[in-house]
Order: sequence, then C-alpha cells, then structure tokens
Amino acid sequence: MPTLNADLHCHSTVSDGTLTPEALAARAKANGVELWALTDHDEISGQQRALDAARALALPYLTGTEISVSFCELTVHIVGLGFDHHNAALLQGLQRTRCGRSERAQEMAEQLRRVGIPGAFEGALKYVSNPELISRAHFARHLVEAGVCKDMQEVFRKYLTDGKPGFVPHRWASLRDAVRWIVEAGGVAVIAHPARYNHGPTQEYALFSEFKAHGGQAVEVLTGCHSSAEAAQYAEMALEFGLAASRGSDFHGPGESHCDLGALPPLDARLRPVWELLVERVH
Repeated sequence: MPTLNADLHCHSTVSDGTLTPEALAARAKANGVELWALTDHDEISGQQRALDAARALALPYLTGTEISVSFCELTVHIVGLGFDHHNAALLQGLQRTRCGRSERAQEMAEQLRRVGIPGAFEGALKYVSNPELISRAHFARHLVEAGVCKDMQEVFRKYLTDGKPGFVPHRWASLRDAVRWIVEAGGVAVIAHPARYNHGPTQEYALFSEFKAHGGQAVEVLTGCHSSAEAAQYAEMALEFGLAASRGSDFHGPGESHCDLGALPPLDARLRPVWELLVERVH
C-alpha cells in the first residue's frame, strides 16, 4: 500500500511544536491523512492524548517518538513507531535523554548574551510547555518575536547551527540504546530525515550499517526537508540496505514547516512501506 497518505512524523506542544496533540489530529484528518503518528522529541507523554483524539476522529494511529542520538560526533534522530507507550524501559531511557536540556539551554543563552542578545533563556521559556524539552526551536521563536531575526530560518542560520554563537552540542543517547528501547517496546526504529545530517559517504554508510545491525528496520524517504532528488537517493539507500520506507512531514506548526501534514507525494512503488511492518500495532 505505498499510496497510503500516511504522515508518521510531526511535533506538538509537548515538545517543540505549536499545536496541541488534539489540534494536530484534527488537522491531519482534515488534510486527508489516512495513518498518523505524533513523534515528539524524546517524550511520549502526549501519546494517550493523540491516540484518544485520533480515535474520536476515526483516524488510524501509530504511537511515535523522535529520539536524539549521538553518532560520529553529530546529532542524529531516530523515530520510533508502533511501540507500547507504557513500556518502562523506554520511558526511563527517554527520561535520561531529556536530562541536561535545561543546562544546555542556559549555556546557549549565555553565548547569545555575549553577542548582545540578553534574556534569551527566559524568552524561550515562554514557548515551552515542558521545561525538560526546551530546545533550539523555542529560542528561535523568541528571537523572531524580539525582532532579532525576521524568521526562524534566519535564526538557525546566524545563531543556532554548529559554529555559530548560541549552538551548544549535547550528548544524547547512543544509537544502539535508542534502537533497542524502541524494538524492545514492540516498535519499529526509523532513521529520520537522513539528508539533514552532515555525514560524508563513509559516515552515512556506517550509520545505516550500525542502525540495521542494532535492529533498525526503516528510513524516512519522504519528509518535509527532503528534496525530490534526496527522496530518490534515500529510496535507493532503502533498497540497498533492505529497509522499509517511511513518510512524514516533520510538521511543527503553521508557518514554520517545509510541508503541511498529509502533503507529501506517494512513496516509490518499489519500496516496502514501514506501515506494512506495523499492521497489528495500528490503533
């Protein structure tokens, strides 16, 4: 079923999105999404709300999260789909991963203060519903509101990417641990938006190889930040590594995202859709 309008990657106010899980469910349904997952960063406390909202709309639902991973000194994201959102080991692992975000945010704010932008931590907190999940997106929203930059893309380009004032790396979960938490909770692990990482060919091959060796089963081929050429590239990677293909907008909110919920093109017909691995996990 490669033509299914599945959207298996988006974020709510539980992490760094601007809409509630309930509002996202309604938007997904209105946009023609036929299978939905909420994938908040390193957090699954919004899963029951998303599931209840989806059920009320007769919208098929898969549990989800997006776990931050350190690999080859870069941050990589692994999406988990279809897991038991009450699994104790997964909950504990995500809690450990969230630890340190506040300290990192304080350091980011201090760096911004040194270049003439005071009060960034307090400003970012205005956009945070869960202080454990304060992130660069919250800082970016504050800097746009404060008039420092015209949009979030300019904030990231000038202040919040590697080598810029305001960027602070964080030591996340290991690739092995993130995949293991997802798999042992009954889910499927997915490499999220692989074109976003500044990996050379050798590092990328290592990522895909290690991911599969640890039990990972899929890669995002279609996502809001992939060009059509990148989608074609990762379709070939999925075939080469024997991985299923996932599809998700990475929607964070109106006006902030490359792609709206449900607006991606169909998967390449040669690919095995990830939802075929999760038929029994759909709610």
